[in-house]
Amino acid sequence: MARVTLRYGSAEVEVDVPDENFAGVLEVKDVPGCADPVGEVRRSIRSPIASPPLHVVMRGKRNVVVIVNDHTRDTRTREILAGLLGELNDAGFQRKDVTIVFGCGTHRKVKDDEAKVLLGEDVWSRYEWVSHNCDGDVTFLGKTSFGNSVYVNSLVAEADAKILTGDITFHYYAGYTGGRKSILPGVSARETILFNHAMMLHPAARSGVLDGNPVHLDMTEAARLAKPDFIVNAVQNTNGEIIRVFSGDVEAAFIEGVRLVDCLYKVETEPVDIVILSAGGYPKDIDLYQAHKALDSIIPIVREGGCVIFLAECRDGVGNQVFYEWMKERLSIDEMERRLKSDFKLGGHKAYYLAKALGKVKIFVMSSLPAEELEAVFNVTPIESVEEGLREALKLTGRNAKIKVVPHGAAILATKKDAN
Repeated sequence: MARVTLRYGSAEVEVDVPDENFAGVLEVKDVPGCADPVGEVRRSIRSPIASPPLHVVMRGKRNVVVIVNDHTRDTRTREILAGLLGELNDAGFQRKDVTIVFGCGTHRKVKDDEAKVLLGEDVWSRYEWVSHNCDGDVTFLGKTSFGNSVYVNSLVAEADAKILTGDITFHYYAGYTGGRKSILPGVSARETILFNHAMMLHPAARSGVLDGNPVHLDMTEAARLAKPDFIVNAVQNTNGEIIRVFSGDVEAAFIEGVRLVDCLYKVETEPVDIVILSAGGYPKDIDLYQAHKALDSIIPIVREGGCVIFLAECRDGVGNQVFYEWMKERLSIDEMERRLKSDFKLGGHKAYYLAKALGKVKIFVMSSLPAEELEAVFNVTPIESVEEGLREALKLTGRNAKIKVVPHGAAILATKKDAN
């Protein structure tokens, strides 16, 4: 037997795969985190990409907003802030001059106890911080060439200086997280976000793609309208540790980070019959809405009629009501496409992607979600253990089925190796 350890929420699960079926672990070129992450942040800020150093950028500014990721991301925000706030202090900015904004997009507000963990107790208690509300006070900045009316958080729009922070990894229709995403969707109005996300049906709107991707291009134009002064973006390993930080211009620094992500986390492999998949543990599997990203990233390497055994704790439940309702209606893929094109709704897009996956493979899910809900609403098969899922999957795919294990589904972009 081949034994592999997978993350499930905050726990670990050991998985045994028969040697005759085992096709290996789909791993990434993971590297250790840097020994001094705060020092790496400060190094990056002092040696920016396509930008003057931060202390030069901030000359003449009186106040600054720093946009950070919310509770659905495992960004090392406290380390990024430790370096960034130190540099701002050296440039003459006091605590009263800095406001931290959680870029929640359409997500709920960050809870107080979550903010303490994300920011670190010292920053949480001493700096002003707020959660963006996409239905709250926003300011119109202009229109993109795609026709999107860009409204952003008024606090952000009116600040003398804007600094964007975050991490760069794959995103299933924006191409990548990071950079411009701190503005759109991070601190944008609901209508701006919906317009942008409605372009996800475009063939170029997919993970790992920026060229010709209208979602990415619209986000970039929106970010330009917001006029961010500086970004500080990290690339992290699968343990969530900072590997390298990219600071400076919102576009140029982001692209340098993208190049490193591609080098580390794009993996080509032969298709298999069964994939045993973990989203990567909490918070990547905080809810089904977030965990689904891992599922989408590995579907290309599962053979038609194959199976996925998916570990996703989902301690916060489904995560989106529209996602739930569309799946409950058992809409066809064609009907979902029609709805998304005529009246795009966040959550409906996740139902669309899940329905497409279910048209290709059978999905077994180990989760804290109620079994009857998984089966009746999401059309997946609930399991109590990986062993149970493996037994059932082998019945469907045959005793000679090839099985690959994917421990870090949310971090990886799996592509099918050319038969030639």
